[in-house]
Amino acid sequence: MSNQRDTVWMTAGALAALQAELDELNARAEGDVPQGRQVELRDLIRRAEVGTKPDDGLVEPGMTVTVRFTRDGSEETFLLGSRELVRQGTEVELDVYSPSSPLGVAITGRSVGDTVTYDAPNGATIEVTVVAAVPFG
Repeated sequence: MSNQRDTVWMTAGALAALQAELDELNARAEGDVPQGRQVELRDLIRRAEVGTKPDDGLVEPGMTVTVRFTRDGSEETFLLGSRELVRQGTEVELDVYSPSSPLGVAITGRSVGDTVTYDAPNGATIEVTVVAAVPFG
Protein backbone atom coordinates (compact mmCIF):
# COMPACT_ATOMS: atom_id res chain seq x y z
CA MET A 1 0.00 0.00 0.00
CA SER A 2 1.31 3.46 -0.89
CA ASN A 3 2.17 6.04 1.66
CA GLN A 4 -0.29 8.98 1.55
CA ARG A 5 2.64 11.29 0.72
CA ASP A 6 3.52 9.13 -2.30
CA THR A 7 0.07 9.41 -3.84
CA VAL A 8 -1.56 12.46 -5.38
CA TRP A 9 -5.35 12.56 -5.34
CA MET A 10 -6.98 13.88 -8.48
CA THR A 11 -10.26 13.67 -10.32
CA ALA A 12 -10.70 11.20 -13.17
CA GLY A 13 -10.92 14.18 -15.54
CA ALA A 14 -7.60 15.55 -14.28
CA LEU A 15 -5.92 12.17 -14.79
CA ALA A 16 -7.32 11.91 -18.32
CA ALA A 17 -6.09 15.44 -19.13
CA LEU A 18 -2.60 14.64 -17.83
CA GLN A 19 -2.48 11.43 -19.87
CA ALA A 20 -3.62 13.31 -23.00
CA GLU A 21 -0.93 15.94 -22.47
CA LEU A 22 1.72 13.23 -22.03
CA ASP A 23 0.52 11.41 -25.16
CA GLU A 24 0.74 14.64 -27.15
CA LEU A 25 4.26 15.39 -25.88
CA ASN A 26 5.36 11.83 -26.63
CA ALA A 27 3.98 12.04 -30.17
CA ARG A 28 5.89 15.27 -30.79
CA ALA A 29 9.12 13.97 -29.25
CA GLU A 30 9.54 11.16 -31.80
CA GLY A 31 12.12 9.23 -29.82
CA ASP A 32 13.88 12.18 -28.28
CA VAL A 33 15.04 12.02 -24.68
CA PRO A 34 12.07 12.83 -22.40
CA GLN A 35 11.88 16.47 -21.43
CA GLY A 36 11.14 17.77 -17.93
CA ARG A 37 7.38 18.06 -18.41
CA GLN A 38 7.16 14.48 -19.69
CA VAL A 39 9.05 13.22 -16.65
CA GLU A 40 6.80 15.28 -14.36
CA LEU A 41 3.64 13.98 -16.05
CA ARG A 42 4.78 10.35 -15.83
CA ASP A 43 5.51 10.80 -12.14
CA LEU A 44 2.10 12.39 -11.45
CA ILE A 45 0.29 9.67 -13.41
CA ARG A 46 2.23 6.95 -11.59
CA ARG A 47 1.31 8.42 -8.20
CA ALA A 48 -2.30 9.21 -9.13
CA GLU A 49 -5.05 8.20 -6.77
CA VAL A 50 -8.45 8.52 -8.39
CA GLY A 51 -11.75 7.63 -6.87
CA THR A 52 -14.03 8.27 -3.99
CA LYS A 53 -12.67 8.35 -0.49
CA PRO A 54 -14.52 6.53 2.31
CA ASP A 55 -17.31 8.55 3.93
CA ASP A 56 -15.78 8.30 7.40
CA GLY A 57 -15.52 11.98 8.36
CA LEU A 58 -11.73 11.95 8.10
CA VAL A 59 -10.23 14.97 6.32
CA GLU A 60 -7.87 13.95 3.51
CA PRO A 61 -7.22 14.91 -0.10
CA GLY A 62 -10.23 14.08 -2.24
CA MET A 63 -12.75 15.23 0.34
CA THR A 64 -15.22 18.11 0.21
CA VAL A 65 -14.61 19.86 3.52
CA THR A 66 -16.62 22.48 5.39
CA VAL A 67 -14.94 24.45 8.17
CA ARG A 68 -16.37 27.05 10.55
CA PHE A 69 -14.18 30.01 11.49
CA THR A 70 -14.35 30.63 15.23
CA ARG A 71 -13.77 34.40 15.00
CA ASP A 72 -16.98 35.16 13.08
CA GLY A 73 -18.89 31.87 12.75
CA SER A 74 -18.69 31.91 8.95
CA GLU A 75 -18.34 28.63 7.09
CA GLU A 76 -16.43 27.74 3.96
CA THR A 77 -16.75 24.60 1.83
CA PHE A 78 -13.95 23.51 -0.51
CA LEU A 79 -12.26 20.53 -2.11
CA LEU A 80 -9.00 19.47 -0.49
CA GLY A 81 -6.67 18.62 -3.37
CA SER A 82 -4.05 19.90 -5.76
CA ARG A 83 -5.14 23.15 -7.42
CA GLU A 84 -2.99 22.47 -10.49
CA LEU A 85 -4.35 18.98 -10.97
CA VAL A 86 -7.96 19.84 -10.30
CA ARG A 87 -7.81 22.61 -12.91
CA GLN A 88 -7.02 19.91 -15.46
CA GLY A 89 -10.53 18.51 -15.00
CA THR A 90 -13.73 20.39 -15.57
CA GLU A 91 -15.94 18.75 -12.98
CA VAL A 92 -14.90 20.87 -9.99
CA GLU A 93 -17.06 23.88 -9.17
CA LEU A 94 -15.73 24.38 -5.63
CA ASP A 95 -12.72 26.34 -4.47
CA VAL A 96 -9.73 24.03 -4.11
CA TYR A 97 -7.35 24.20 -1.16
CA SER A 98 -4.02 22.41 -1.28
CA PRO A 99 -3.22 19.85 1.42
CA SER A 100 0.11 21.69 1.78
CA SER A 101 -1.54 25.07 2.45
CA PRO A 102 -1.58 26.24 6.09
CA LEU A 103 -5.28 25.31 6.43
CA GLY A 104 -4.78 22.05 4.54
CA VAL A 105 -1.92 20.99 6.80
CA ALA A 106 -3.92 21.88 9.93
CA ILE A 107 -7.02 19.86 8.98
CA THR A 108 -5.57 16.85 7.12
CA GLY A 109 -6.00 13.77 9.28
CA ARG A 110 -8.56 15.48 11.52
CA SER A 111 -12.18 14.42 11.94
CA VAL A 112 -15.52 16.16 11.90
CA GLY A 113 -15.88 18.09 15.16
CA ASP A 114 -12.15 18.71 15.62
CA THR A 115 -11.03 22.30 16.23
CA VAL A 116 -7.57 23.34 15.09
CA THR A 117 -5.52 26.50 14.76
CA TYR A 118 -3.12 27.49 12.01
CA ASP A 119 -1.01 30.48 11.09
CA ALA A 120 -2.33 32.28 8.01
CA PRO A 121 0.11 33.73 5.47
CA ASN A 122 -0.61 37.22 6.91
CA GLY A 123 0.65 36.06 10.32
CA ALA A 124 -2.76 35.81 12.00
CA THR A 125 -3.58 32.72 14.03
CA ILE A 126 -6.90 31.31 12.86
CA GLU A 127 -9.08 28.74 14.61
CA VAL A 128 -11.47 26.54 12.64
CA THR A 129 -13.75 23.62 13.40
CA VAL A 130 -14.23 20.84 10.86
CA VAL A 131 -18.00 20.80 10.27
CA ALA A 132 -18.16 18.23 7.45
CA ALA A 133 -15.83 16.03 5.40
CA VAL A 134 -17.48 14.00 2.66
CA PRO A 135 -16.11 12.31 -0.44
CA PHE A 136 -15.90 14.59 -3.49
CA GLY A 137 -18.44 13.86 -6.18
